[in-house]
Amino acid sequence: MLTIAELFKTGLGPSSSHTTGPMKAAFRFVQYLTENDMLAGVARIETQLFGSLALTGIGHHTPRAVLLGLSGFEPHTIQPAQVDQVVTAIADSGFITLPPAQKIAFSRAHDLLFETGVHLPYHSNAMMFLAFDADRNELTRRIYYSIGGGFVLDEVEAGRNQQTEAHADLPFQITSAADLLFLANQQGVSIAELVMMNECSKAKQVEIEAQLDSIWQQMSACIDHGISRTGVLPGGLDVPRRAADLARRLNNDSSDAAVKAERSDWLNLWAMAVNEENASGGRVITAPTNGAAGVLPAVIKYYLSFVENADPAGVRTFLLTATAIGGLYKRNASISGAEVGCQGEVGVACSMAAAGLAAILGGSNEQIENAAEIGMEHNLGMTCDPIGGLVQIPCIERNAFGAAMAVQAARLAMLGDGTHFVSLDKVIQTMRETGRDMSRKYKETSEGGLAVNVVEC
Repeated sequence: MLTIAELFKTGLGPSSSHTTGPMKAAFRFVQYLTENDMLAGVARIETQLFGSLALTGIGHHTPRAVLLGLSGFEPHTIQPAQVDQVVTAIADSGFITLPPAQKIAFSRAHDLLFETGVHLPYHSNAMMFLAFDADRNELTRRIYYSIGGGFVLDEVEAGRNQQTEAHADLPFQITSAADLLFLANQQGVSIAELVMMNECSKAKQVEIEAQLDSIWQQMSACIDHGISRTGVLPGGLDVPRRAADLARRLNNDSSDAAVKAERSDWLNLWAMAVNEENASGGRVITAPTNGAAGVLPAVIKYYLSFVENADPAGVRTFLLTATAIGGLYKRNASISGAEVGCQGEVGVACSMAAAGLAAILGGSNEQIENAAEIGMEHNLGMTCDPIGGLVQIPCIERNAFGAAMAVQAARLAMLGDGTHFVSLDKVIQTMRETGRDMSRKYKETSEGGLAVNVVEC
C-alpha cells in the first residue's frame, strides 16, 4: 500500500514519468557515485534514453530534467524559476557541476543520447547513466526505470517484488479492493479511517492532517496560478491558455443561478488551470501523475464550492480515500501512460476522485468502491497519444473530462446501495490486461493516434 506522501508528490511539469522520474534517477546516480567513492574520478557522464523516454522525451522536457538531477536538484525542492537559469548555464559553459562542486564537461550531442529503437524489457521508460574518467575509461553504468507517478527503480530494485516489500510493517496490509472492504468493515471504520490508521503507525494524526492540508493548499495554489496566467503554452504547438479567459467569463455572472447552472464549466476551468500549469513546466502535485494532475483538485474544488457543509475535514477524507484507491492501481496494474496508456493516468485519477467524492458525500465503503469501479470502467482502453510528445493535446481537455466523469461516477454510485456486478478488483485486472494488449504506439510514444493523424503547424 502506498502512503500519502508517496502518492501525492510535489514536482515540476510536464510529466511525472518523463520529467520527475528522470530528474530523480539522475540525482540518484550521482548519489551512487558518491557512496561508492567514484565521484572524484568522473570526467564525463553519458545518459542514454530508451523507449518512451527517447520517443517523447524532448516534448516532456526529459533532457533538462536529467541535467537538473545531475546538478543536484530534486523535483520537490527546485523552483520553476531556477530551471532555465541552470539549463542555460550548462549550455553556455559546456560544464555540469555535480554536487558538491565536481565540474565535468557536457556536450548535448555526445552525452545525451536518444535510443528510439531500443525498448528494455522491464519498462518502456528506461534510462542508463555511464560514468567515464579523464582517459575515457568506463567507471560504472547503471540502469533506472521511471515507472509512473514519479516512482523510480534501479536495476536491482526492478528485480525484486517491490509491491510486497513496500511497507510490510503497516498494521493493515491492503493488496486488493476486497482486502480494503474486508478490513475496513472488520474494524468498523471507513476506508479513509483505515488509511489514517495505517498512516498513524508512522506519524501522529495531527501531522498527517497537516500533510493532507498542505497537499490541498498546493493543489489550490496551482489552480489559482493557472487561472492567473495568459499567453501561449511552450513547445511549438502554439496552444493558448484558456483558463484565465474562462474564469473571467464565469466570474462576470456570479449569481447563484448561474453558478449552479455552470458547474461543469467550473470543473473544466479548475482542471484545465492545473494542467496548463503542468504543460508549462510549473509546480504541480502528482495525482497520481502529472499528466492527470488536474482531476482531483477540480473535484475537491467542486466539493468545496457546491456541496453543502463542505469543510477541510472532508478534503482530508477525500485524499485519504483516494490514496487507498490509487495504491491499488499502482500495486496491481500501473499508473504509467507508457505502460498502459492514459487509462493508467486520467483513468486512475478519475477512479480515485470518484471514490473520494463518494466518501465525502456520505457513501458507504461499498458505494465508495463502486464509485471507483465506475470511474475506471468507462476509461478502459484510453490511449496515450500526445501530439509532439507534449502534455497539451489531448491531455489538458482530457483532465476536464476526467473530473466530470468522476463526479458522475460518484453520483451514480450514491444512487445505489453499493451492490454492483463488476468489482473494482476485476476492473483493475481488466485495465492491466488491456494495457498489456494495447499496441505500443498508443502508449506515450507519439507513434500513433492523434500524434500522427494531426499535422503539426
